[in-house]
Amino acid sequence: MSPNGLDAKTFFEHEGGGITYNDFILLPGHINFSLDEINLETSLTRNIKIKRPVVSSPMDTVTESGMAISMALLGGIGIIHYNNTIEEQVKEVRLVKRFENGFITEPVVLSPDHTIKDIDVIKKSYGFSGIPVTEDGTLHSKLIGIVTKRDIDFEEDRTKKLRDVMTTQLVTAPAGISLAEGNKILKESKKGKLPLVDKQGRLVSLMSRTDLLKNEDFPFASKNKDKQLLVGAALSTHEKDRERLDELARAGVDVVVIDSSQGDSTFQIDMIRHIKKKFPHIDVIGGNVVTAKQCKSLIDTGVDGLRIGMGSGSICITQDTLAVGRAQGSAVYHTAKFSREYANIPVTADGGIAHIGHVVKALSLGASAVMMGGLLAGTTEAPGEYFYEGGMRVKKYRGMASQEAMERGGGKRYLSSEDRIKVAQGVSGTVVDKGSVIHLVQYLMQSLLHSFQELGYKSLQELHKGLSEGTLRFEMRSQSAQTEGSVHNLYSFKEPHLGFLRMSH
Repeated sequence: MSPNGLDAKTFFEHEGGGITYNDFILLPGHINFSLDEINLETSLTRNIKIKRPVVSSPMDTVTESGMAISMALLGGIGIIHYNNTIEEQVKEVRLVKRFENGFITEPVVLSPDHTIKDIDVIKKSYGFSGIPVTEDGTLHSKLIGIVTKRDIDFEEDRTKKLRDVMTTQLVTAPAGISLAEGNKILKESKKGKLPLVDKQGRLVSLMSRTDLLKNEDFPFASKNKDKQLLVGAALSTHEKDRERLDELARAGVDVVVIDSSQGDSTFQIDMIRHIKKKFPHIDVIGGNVVTAKQCKSLIDTGVDGLRIGMGSGSICITQDTLAVGRAQGSAVYHTAKFSREYANIPVTADGGIAHIGHVVKALSLGASAVMMGGLLAGTTEAPGEYFYEGGMRVKKYRGMASQEAMERGGGKRYLSSEDRIKVAQGVSGTVVDKGSVIHLVQYLMQSLLHSFQELGYKSLQELHKGLSEGTLRFEMRSQSAQTEGSVHNLYSFKEPHLGFLRMSH
């Protein structure tokens, strides 16, 4: 072993055997910059850039609209799972797209003949209650009023028509104004909502005071050209998911992830070709793959990004059950190297991310982003209810190939949903309450900035350049070195877990 460590080519191509994140350490570089000079922007796909290299996994105990909204606000992106009906998945995508974020281009609208009870339903489903009222209850018809929380909070008769409670003295603005101009009107009027109307007084869109505050709180938010949050959705390779694709496209999904445990198949190739032919504006992330040969198959078919990992997730037992897969460190290094050199296609490392150190290592091996499941499970925004187990507040977390998930449809990613005998490749379990994902990811990203500084790189692009040029240095860790690098030789200690973030905010 070199006294200054090894370059990645020597380390990964001559060591022999699979290498995973805990098997190596990165050697420090030279620090000549501050944390605020570091840029974490990355390419999720050929056409989509995000400010933070984090993606939430399309698992039914990890990502629905609540998680996807938070991930997008934080600069990453969430991928909505498909272990549900088409209507349910589309609803989750629409919730992200309609999230109040600057200009609301598709606001929920009601008519004067709707009732307060209809507002209650919207509040429960979407989380807001400030609703514009138009003549016929549709967008692009004449605006005649607005119903806000203060109009209905103390009204006992929930069957009362909106025409009897709505505010008709309206502050509006002409469609086409800038965000800054709308912000000024909202501040001066002290209103919570600002309807934007055309010359005929017809409702075109809406602005919200809370959105403007969110824009200040989340400067790295992932948005499209229309100021909507970015969101992805998972698809299987099954023929019937082509209908799902059609509906997701109508809902405005930005990227689809073909969710398969082994992505190099004729089924996935056919699906990729179908997507790129019918919806060329929607980016496709293919996978999962772990070898250069698999990458080539999907890149040649037209994918815009790749998802890397097979059997490395905390709830995945594919490697034990089927004896097929690859150590995640080796998988990320070899696939990222090939994809970058062959077609400059970004790869997302999926699985095995247990803490911030693993995020750093995945990126250092060439990944442009990391996909997280278990690390985000148990947060407030993850689907499911909290319950107590052994005195600890927990949420359920399960693999999409666990027996439990497959009974709901998760087996689609394993081409086995119709099998009479299902072979589980995952397990079900519980994870401790971690509090809000907002605080968790902010903590992870601050830690990532410190890691980049310790390594001596100002950006992900510089890190990957160091990887390819050999200035980024690696060293193997023995079992005793791994022990030394963790807490040791104490009589007792309290290990910090991510749940402390909930209590510290």
